[in-house]
Amino acid sequence: MQARNQILISCVLILIIIGYCPAEAPKPLEQCNVVWKTASTGSQGSMPLGNGDISLNVWVEQDGDLLFYIGKTDAWSENGRLLKLGRVRVRLSPNPFQKGLPFKQELRLYDGEIQINAGQADKAVTLHIRVDANLPVIYVEGESRSPYKVKVDLELWRTSRRELTGPESRSAYGLADGPNPIIVEPDVVPAGQANCVVWYHRNERSIWPCVLKYQALGHMVNDSDDPLLNRTFGGAVKGTNLIKLSDTSLQSGQPSKSFRIAVYPHTEKTQTAKKWIEHLNTQISRIENNDKQQCLKAHKQWWHQFWGRSYIYITGSKDAFAVTQGYTLQRYINACGGRGAYPIKFNGSIFTVDTSGAAVKSKYRNLDADFRNWGGCYWWQNTRLPYWAMLTSGDFDLMQPLFQMYLDTLENAKERTRAYYNHEGAFYPETMYFWGTYNNRNYGWKRAGIAKGLTTNQYIRYEWQGGIELAAMMLDYYDLTQDVKFAAEKLIPLAEQIIIFNDKHYARDTNGKIRFEPAQALETYWDSVNPIPEIAGLQFVLGKLLKLPDNLTTDEQRSTWRRVLHELPPLPTRQLEGVTVFSPAEIIGTKRNKENPELYPVFPYRISGLGKDNLGLGRNTYAHRVFKETGGWNQDAIQAAMLGLTDAARKDVVYNFTHKHTGSRFPAFWGPNHDWIPDQDHGAVTMIALQRMLLQTEGKKIFLLPAWPKDWNVKFKVHAPCNTTIEGIYQNGKLKQVETKPSSRSKNIIL
Repeated sequence: MQARNQILISCVLILIIIGYCPAEAPKPLEQCNVVWKTASTGSQGSMPLGNGDISLNVWVEQDGDLLFYIGKTDAWSENGRLLKLGRVRVRLSPNPFQKGLPFKQELRLYDGEIQINAGQADKAVTLHIRVDANLPVIYVEGESRSPYKVKVDLELWRTSRRELTGPESRSAYGLADGPNPIIVEPDVVPAGQANCVVWYHRNERSIWPCVLKYQALGHMVNDSDDPLLNRTFGGAVKGTNLIKLSDTSLQSGQPSKSFRIAVYPHTEKTQTAKKWIEHLNTQISRIENNDKQQCLKAHKQWWHQFWGRSYIYITGSKDAFAVTQGYTLQRYINACGGRGAYPIKFNGSIFTVDTSGAAVKSKYRNLDADFRNWGGCYWWQNTRLPYWAMLTSGDFDLMQPLFQMYLDTLENAKERTRAYYNHEGAFYPETMYFWGTYNNRNYGWKRAGIAKGLTTNQYIRYEWQGGIELAAMMLDYYDLTQDVKFAAEKLIPLAEQIIIFNDKHYARDTNGKIRFEPAQALETYWDSVNPIPEIAGLQFVLGKLLKLPDNLTTDEQRSTWRRVLHELPPLPTRQLEGVTVFSPAEIIGTKRNKENPELYPVFPYRISGLGKDNLGLGRNTYAHRVFKETGGWNQDAIQAAMLGLTDAARKDVVYNFTHKHTGSRFPAFWGPNHDWIPDQDHGAVTMIALQRMLLQTEGKKIFLLPAWPKDWNVKFKVHAPCNTTIEGIYQNGKLKQVETKPSSRSKNIIL
């Protein structure tokens, strides 16, 4: 965490050295700004802001104050919940937010800030709110023609120990329904801090050793570092000419025409709380010593570069703006929450708010901002979706936390395989804490008759294909970036262990083919044999591994990979209504969920699709898919686009980008769908589908506009393999302009 902060500070210095010339926002991007002309009634009326690690939910209450929740990607509690840091209230006097006075709140995407204008002309105030793109600091800056008095309050709700019960216990999903109460520990506000407010939540205990011991992995406790114990997260609030009223309040000494409030979030594992405060103060001093104007320029430069590296702007039809804005805002939300210490949480990212008055099921109302349905664990099927979208948009920096979490847990995964199955290799559970184990609820509280290592939760008992898909994503990342160091140090070490697991774990049939049994096809078909996601995934991954440069792999590795590829059973098919389609498995078990594993050869594994001899097989499978649904994590839109089914893809993309959570004001807060608010899968699926309508690749081939509606004019910049970018304009049914970098790649474009 300290290293990340140092990297961000270095980025500021680099930008100062190279200089920076401000530029105007591209008009299509500016049109995607979110503008509100009235104040909100509560946190459901908040706008998101962030720097990838630190988030804000910002809103103004009519006749009230400016408020914002603070989130952070590494604020893990003793119970393995991802918590908010707290809430800040800013009160201006006289109040410019009174009912009837002019008001405008705008999310300014290009500059990565929220601007608020409020009050009558002679007393109008302009507020600029941002989370610095390169530094761990939040700024609220105000200017007015008339002097204002400012009061800042830290508002905490974890003020005493309490038990999570009933529906709220789902926020600690891994502990729910267990033998022990789930206790939330209080935050601490230390006294004696001079003219600043300091607070923190410190994990004086941890569920981690109990989780390992319960899951027959107790021997790992002494050899590993507890990731929760002593983790301390919180921050400090300071401001220009602000003096302390109490341990949680600051106020300006004299009214002023300008003011600046700074909030400094910080997470670190320290032996004592005192040491954490010392390090926080060191961080604050380092930030305050930077030139403020240069830091502001560097902040804007980061966002300008972000928006310049990729875009899809559509015009020409009634639904064009909704699709453009939906795509742009979801990519923005990914950037706001995707550069931290841990991957994006599918169930809310770091933008959850309280549910007071929220349009959710009644059992989830009136819960605090720490609540998220399905809790703090990572579900692979859900977590992966934002990251598939980042490849085409070129947001490779945002992908690193996902790769790093799984790499950090690789040794644990190998040890878990040895402990449970007595062979080599590694598998990743469908549902896991960030340190790599199952959660206890899924592993099972009552285990009579259940073998060591098997979960009592049968939805995920043999749902291990996530490691295969992660390897596929890493291979695509390498194809795009050509990053040899990434391939050697991350991709191959992880992919090799996944291959070894599948090679060692399953017996062979009489034909010498791997027989995946016991197995299941995703969460949907239990007790299946030879599920198609595993077969298609390994076929895809092994094929790409064998195409890596010889200097990245050994003869022994390539020999093993060729053998395993040869030993894979054929992709299972079946007859439905007189046509041949992909089958979820060779032997299909009991149906329990509503996924379409039979379409995994289309996405994510690209074995059937455009440019392939078996395109018809993929299209037949899509037409006869068991579950026909869009929204949330449902992937019909992606698969339709991959198969060149333009009308179907368009219909789902438009539907998804025009259906947000009814209780949230922000237009890209989707959900809850199957999960929580804002639902990151809903927006991510739709992003991927739109990208695949515009661009698909296979090897060096670039399929441009493979499923694009003729009445959608588009200006775009997207990324393709071999460090390729493609910019173009499609208008009135014709490709008017296209530029490929490097230019040598233009010969690989297929319209």
